[in-house]
Amino acid sequence: MREHDTRRLVYLSMLVAMGTALHVVEGMLSIPMPVPGVKLGLANMATLLALHLYGFRDGLTVALMRVVLASLVSGMFLSPGFLLGVSGALGSTVLMALLLKRTRCFSMIGISMAGAVGHNAGQLLAASLVLQSGAVIYYLPVLLLTGIPTGFFTGYLLNSLLEQKSGILRDLEPAATVPRREETVNGT
Repeated sequence: MREHDTRRLVYLSMLVAMGTALHVVEGMLSIPMPVPGVKLGLANMATLLALHLYGFRDGLTVALMRVVLASLVSGMFLSPGFLLGVSGALGSTVLMALLLKRTRCFSMIGISMAGAVGHNAGQLLAASLVLQSGAVIYYLPVLLLTGIPTGFFTGYLLNSLLEQKSGILRDLEPAATVPRREETVNGT
């Protein structure tokens, strides 16, 4: 294994660990939200960072690994909550990857907001399949209205970390074979 492959694997492992830890900690926090089931989605920062630095395949790996590990830690593996988490992670990751690859008009904040909406849509689709009812779709406007500000917050936090280039981000480099996304990290 070449040095840049080893380096990439180490950074991806750290992103999975970061995303898992954020997911578990966020699940333990009692953040007062006006709508049941709404979370900040801090773990999504790890996925978005992996997408930004390494591309779709590695971003999807980070998203799925963090959901699996977090569900194992919390005792929810293969539960309906796990299915909702996987569906949300898939919806979010695919939408963010498309925006990163196909557009240049969105910043990390805008892409994070779209990812929050994709996460909510993926979860509602899975819930309608599990419940065998389309009635859960009525919850979509509520989740969209809460997903946009939480996605904004998560994107703003990631944007700030990328601008500071402090801590682990100081040494974090994209893989040599994957071109880095050329854009500013300011603005929406």
